[in-house]
This record gives sequence, C-alpha cells and structure tokens, in this order.
Amino acid sequence: MAANKNRKRLVPGVEQALEKFKMEIAGELGIVSDKSSSALEAALSRYKHEIASELGIAPAVAAKGWDGISSRDCGRVGGRMGGRIGGHMVKKMISMAEKNLKP
Repeated sequence: MAANKNRKRLVPGVEQALEKFKMEIAGELGIVSDKSSSALEAALSRYKHEIASELGIAPAVAAKGWDGISSRDCGRVGGRMGGRIGGHMVKKMISMAEKNLKP
C-alpha cells in the first residue's frame, strides 16, 4: 500500500514493521498467501474489487475506473477493507498487550 510520506511517525522506521504486521493479518484472514509486498498489493487490489462487487458498484468501476467512482462509494470500499484488516490488527495488538501485562 502507498505510504503517506508526509506523516511523521512517533517511532522512526516503523513503516516496515507495520507493513509486515498488515501482511501477517492479511494472511490470517486468507486475503493473501504469498508473503511478498507485490503479492500483498495484488491481493488487496483483488479484495477491493471483490468488495466493489458486493456493494454493487463493480460495473461502474469497470466502465469508469476508480477515478470515476464517487468519494462516498470509494469510502465504503476502503472502510470495509481497512475495517477488516485494521480491526484484526487492533485485536491482535490488544491481545499481545494483555499477555505482556499479566504477571
């Protein structure tokens, strides 16, 4: 995924660790099986089109491309993608923190 180059991270160099973690979660969810970054990009693109089909906007995407899709519909697709992967990332981080806090 394209990283926001202008965003300052609290921990320098964390981007690679976040991408690795995102790939791990995507693998656990069955979105990607190959662990390379190009495979992740391709799998996320397929997943994006799958969600567009579920939302009924796939014909419009095929006809107009993503640039011709409304911001609202793009947000619906991105929300479902990020929600699933990001939600599982948060759940796993909470679980890891709880394990580390137990005496």
